[in-house]
Amino acid sequence: MTSFAQHNFANEKVLIRVDFNVPLDKQTFAITDDTRMTAAVPTIKKILNDGGSVILMSHLGRPKEGPEERYSLRHLLNHLIKLLSGVTVKFADDCIGEETVKKAAHLQAGEVLLLENLRFYKEEENGDTDFAKKLAALGDVWVNDAFGTAHRAHASTAVIAQFFEPEKRFFGLLMDAEVAAAEKVLHKADKPFTAIIGGAKVSDKILIIENLLERATDIIIGGGMAYTFMKAQGGNIGKSLCEEDRLEMAIEILAKAEAKGVCIHLPSDSVIADNFSNDANTSTAPSNNIPDGWMGLDIGSMACEQFANVLHRSKTILWNGPMGVFEMSHFQHGTKAIAAAVAEATTNGAYSLVGGGDSVAAVNQFGYNDKVSYVSTGGGALLEYFEGKELPGIAAVKSL
Repeated sequence: MTSFAQHNFANEKVLIRVDFNVPLDKQTFAITDDTRMTAAVPTIKKILNDGGSVILMSHLGRPKEGPEERYSLRHLLNHLIKLLSGVTVKFADDCIGEETVKKAAHLQAGEVLLLENLRFYKEEENGDTDFAKKLAALGDVWVNDAFGTAHRAHASTAVIAQFFEPEKRFFGLLMDAEVAAAEKVLHKADKPFTAIIGGAKVSDKILIIENLLERATDIIIGGGMAYTFMKAQGGNIGKSLCEEDRLEMAIEILAKAEAKGVCIHLPSDSVIADNFSNDANTSTAPSNNIPDGWMGLDIGSMACEQFANVLHRSKTILWNGPMGVFEMSHFQHGTKAIAAAVAEATTNGAYSLVGGGDSVAAVNQFGYNDKVSYVSTGGGALLEYFEGKELPGIAAVKSL
């Protein structure tokens, strides 16, 4: 594996696995968040500026049985043309097949060809070798710039690597940046290192919490998962979300943290509601003493201050998961307050990495995306990276 930035791609057809799995409006198919597309532009432009041509391949959504109009990458074409202003961008109605092979063969230096959705073929997710070989035949060089799918051993993200010599396999600029940011936090973090872990379920985050117990000085736990910890400690949580089968595990995590000198911070108070609705009646209560019939849907003002104080003295921050049901306006204050505290800590010199779909959506929504050190495009991939797993999409470029 050689460095992408140092390589000259003149006269080479470069097959790039991008992550263009962007959200679309269900009626108009308009892109509602182009973050992942924008993130791929520097890699594409570097190749074009060198005098190479680019073939882009990606998945979009989860089509069940072959091609589906709502999952066509054709919906992304016009926006891609705008992002690559002045570049000729062509579209192939298939990702393999005779016509696609012809279009790829006739692609000129400085041009881009966008292939149709890879997942219109089951072979993509099945990691089919023959399918990967057909994709590989389209280009001279393979670049993996799709960190968001790096945890999948799919045909285009991992299996395809075997059809390119090591010097013809690269991470793109985005993948390089993602791996560097994750490595900095996972292995080179300045202390105090605070991890903010939110979301609904302990079971979804157990592996990342356990791995972080070896590295972090502080772990802030918010979102629905906090109430499993509250109940495990004997608290009353009303009808808040709780994983009854994880109560013992929650106690074990708290005991491990204490033994390792890691401070676990649970929200002291909560914004509570009598129904899971933005129109519900609301109140506040200690997180471990929520009345029957009520549920915690956000962290309260005392918890916001409590968590902000921890963040303000941190030198490294990882944020994965919201503090409440932030998509409902009445329960977004906690997540917004955490975003503000992370941004302030970053301004004061901390290194902050935000990853995971909801956390990224929150910093974007509240206008803090340019006030943190790095916003990851990978949700599941980043999570698995911090769980200590080797990601197939990374291993495929580095090895063989």
